[in-house]
Amino acid sequence: MGNPAVVLAPGVVRIPTLGDFINSFAFTDLDGSVTLVDCGLKRAPARIVAGLAHIGKHPHDVTRIILTHAHPDHAGGASAMLDATGVAGIDAHEADAEYLRQGSPPPRDTSTKGGRIFDRLPASGFSPVPVASELKHGDLIPVAGGIRVVHTPGHTPGHVSLLHEASGVLITGDSIFNIASRRTWPLAGFCTSFAQSKATAVILADLDYGIAAFTHGPELRERARERIRDFLRAKGDHG
Repeated sequence: MGNPAVVLAPGVVRIPTLGDFINSFAFTDLDGSVTLVDCGLKRAPARIVAGLAHIGKHPHDVTRIILTHAHPDHAGGASAMLDATGVAGIDAHEADAEYLRQGSPPPRDTSTKGGRIFDRLPASGFSPVPVASELKHGDLIPVAGGIRVVHTPGHTPGHVSLLHEASGVLITGDSIFNIASRRTWPLAGFCTSFAQSKATAVILADLDYGIAAFTHGPELRERARERIRDFLRAKGDHG
């Protein structure tokens, strides 16, 4: 088993919940409270609790939970984490809020072959969760010096990336994967609109950050912004 928590910057850690393949994140505020980003699959909470313990934190220290989007590998553990932390509800973009309340992911992009295949399979949902706050593009979530909401729809209608301006850490969400340290697009079949997901990822090239963190894959610490720009230039509109 790898490290249960990987420090990205002071007060910012990545918590691997399925190796580096699926990640959650934790931000520690000056008062010691913790904001958790994403809750992994249904079985991820045990890994999240272990990651918190590794940095000297308990689930009761968590005062806010943010979800980047309404897919089972990000929201699957959310209900259990709400129970463990006592947080009343999660924060998510307004366009994904109803899917989270219903425990049902958004529709897939059936204009893609993968989307048509996955659409014929039994639906895989997650436990419904209450939504405490509906986020919008540009919102500054008032924790850990401020986490900027960057709406990057396409993977889901309400998919967001998150920029922690104080530390220069960008969480791309599923706009870009870095599995095995190789930048790729998310699987087209899991997107609501694959074309839109690729188009909106371009905004990540214009943000100011020094570390790019991914919900799928390890972070980039060296020349992160330039490497994201290189990926976007190379992929262009043709995926």
